[in-house]
Amino acid sequence: MADPDDSLDAQVRRADPDRWLSSRFVSNPQARADLIALYAFEAELMAIPARVTQPLLAEMRYVWWRDQMDGVFSADPRRGHPVLEALTDVVTRHGLDRGVFDRLIEAHVGRIHDMPHDLDAFYVGPMQAAAHVLAGPGHAASVTLAGRLRGLSQTGRLEEAQALRSSANAALKALPVAAFPAVAHAALLRPDAPEAVKRLRLTWATLRGRV
Repeated sequence: MADPDDSLDAQVRRADPDRWLSSRFVSNPQARADLIALYAFEAELMAIPARVTQPLLAEMRYVWWRDQMDGVFSADPRRGHPVLEALTDVVTRHGLDRGVFDRLIEAHVGRIHDMPHDLDAFYVGPMQAAAHVLAGPGHAASVTLAGRLRGLSQTGRLEEAQALRSSANAALKALPVAAFPAVAHAALLRPDAPEAVKRLRLTWATLRGRV
């Protein structure tokens, strides 16, 4: 039987290659698996619009995930669901805030109804949760601008992203080195760049502690 962590790792590599590459810079295997659990949850949410074509059906699936958060945050996840079980373990051990997950799900519901991207819900909150996993609480403010930078680049607002980079890097000076893989992918402003180029960019960003 395949190791569940290996399965989640493969899922994230397919669905979210930028953050998967960033996670390779986490040397601790448990911490890296914790990040992957967060990203696998997001991969499940991102895949829904591709699996169903009708907004109502997509919204029903998001409601299902929202309901599952009750189990995740009471340490009683749906058994046999590797993403929910792994996420519950991460949430329990790190004391993560449920609001991040609820807001992310609601933002996905908004997108299927053609509402504008909620950059904070889609990018900032998840990045803050990832930094919490790697370095503990207290670093949310340090990664806020990096999260917005990532959101701007991913939504095609490249000039705005470039303009924010200096301020984001100034804020990241307060971020512990151990948490930098949670934000490193903000350095990847061009989603279509070859993987080899992205690896080099991430290595350089990590060495400098700048995105």
